[in-house]
Amino acid sequence: MTRTVVIGGGFAGLATAGLLAQDGHRVTLLEQQDILGGRSGRWSAEGFSFDTGPSWYLMPEVIDRWFRLMGSSAAAELDLRTLSPGYRTFFEEHLDEPPTDVVSGHAEELFEQLDPGSSRALRMYLDSGAEVYELAKKYFLYTDFAHPRELMTPQVLKNLPRLGTLLTRSMKGYIDQRFTDPRERQILGYPAVFLGASPSSAPAMYHLMSHLDLTDGVQYPVGGFSALVDAMAELVRAAGVEIVTGATVTGIDVERAPRSVRSQVAAARSRRRSAGSVRGVRYRATSSASNAPRTAADGAETTVPADLVVGATDLHHIQTRLLPERYRAPESRWKRRDPGPSGVLVCLGVRGKLPQLAHHNLLFTADWDDNFARIGTGRELAEETSIYVSMTSATDPATAPEGDENLFILVPAPAVPEWGRGGISTPERHEPGSEQVERVADAAMAQLARWAKIPDLESRVVVRRTYGPGDFVAQFNAWRGSLLGPGHTLGQSAMLRPGVTDPGIRGLFYAGSSVRPGIGVPMCLISSQVVWDAIREDSGVS
Repeated sequence: MTRTVVIGGGFAGLATAGLLAQDGHRVTLLEQQDILGGRSGRWSAEGFSFDTGPSWYLMPEVIDRWFRLMGSSAAAELDLRTLSPGYRTFFEEHLDEPPTDVVSGHAEELFEQLDPGSSRALRMYLDSGAEVYELAKKYFLYTDFAHPRELMTPQVLKNLPRLGTLLTRSMKGYIDQRFTDPRERQILGYPAVFLGASPSSAPAMYHLMSHLDLTDGVQYPVGGFSALVDAMAELVRAAGVEIVTGATVTGIDVERAPRSVRSQVAAARSRRRSAGSVRGVRYRATSSASNAPRTAADGAETTVPADLVVGATDLHHIQTRLLPERYRAPESRWKRRDPGPSGVLVCLGVRGKLPQLAHHNLLFTADWDDNFARIGTGRELAEETSIYVSMTSATDPATAPEGDENLFILVPAPAVPEWGRGGISTPERHEPGSEQVERVADAAMAQLARWAKIPDLESRVVVRRTYGPGDFVAQFNAWRGSLLGPGHTLGQSAMLRPGVTDPGIRGLFYAGSSVRPGIGVPMCLISSQVVWDAIREDSGVS
């Protein structure tokens, strides 16, 4: 039986562990937090509960596919609700008008209202997005590009010029050529933020994202994404995976290969001094790791033998910290990469109802170029900045006390860990975060109050928790405090993104947002299946 260790208990780690256990691997999953979910965190206080990570349930067929591979289905495991409106938008230059609701399936009518005559362009835009999405699912998402000849199909060859243009042209340029109304441009361009990029740095390929929310719609799993994590964890445990939380991985043991083998991989591994094979994973257990093996005393280092290791956590952390010195990637290699934005997160428990807001809300500033430039260059945010606000209590009353609301605010921010960490304020506890994080949080609350016309918002807040770039480093070992993972820029998408196999260390694989296909819950689930296929191929299993 193959001994396999998965590092990281986020969506990619859970998904990969479950699939490999189904194949007969003896799997141990190590997660340094006390709870599973990785970046999909959770927090609760005074009857309010919050998802502190992903909140848009898109590409439902991808999520359902994983559940079906595990012998179940999303419908059987989750209570899914379709949101209407999908989201509400507030535009800085139109605050004297009612906010604009975006209803899935009715985008053409909306665009015709915003800019008469633009609905035809939108129809063509969405049709193109749907076609590209189907091509991506069939040929580009569920692959590590290990066999390029598999892409030489008539359908791919027919669309090659078009795909080449979409991969080398920016999303902003593609949108601006077709639409002139700033509101329409922002509705179509905002998905770039959830890809860890900006409309000017993301490839036009990702115009397919608008097909997902404007045509397919936005769903919500009752209980939040925590419910999705819990459902996956239950299936993974049932498949036989041993899950150890409170386990901080300190290193991956690699046995150096004989010289004859090293010479065969030298060309592929020129950035490393030699090649080898994984032999185990070392970790330290914390006092809260009640499910750790008895041999894992608090603070003591424990080694789990492994024939295979799947690093389902931050790739930079693995390649520059966890591998033995001779196998580490140089830091200089990472300096050329884009970590994507970080963020300041604000969880607010609010007394009373907030009819001014929908489940999902987007606040767009007029000068988007300045907004993104500040984030990309690490400068201070402007007083008015584009933010996202989730109010799950609009759909799921159990996430707040009766008659109250919960708010989750995401402020995209520079990837600057020096901004620090957030704090907590409840009736029983007051531990403010860093001055910078709290200042950004205060400004976001004030902006929301002004734009949504909730003048007494601050006085109604009874619980508050903030998170900053420093939290993402501390909790997830996130490179430069990245909120989502390396951004989907023109040079970090599709085949230009790191692959799931390590070319010089046998038995080492990677999953999650750092590698192909990329950022987002569906992408992480797909990466687990790409790893699963790679391991099966490596072991001769079809």
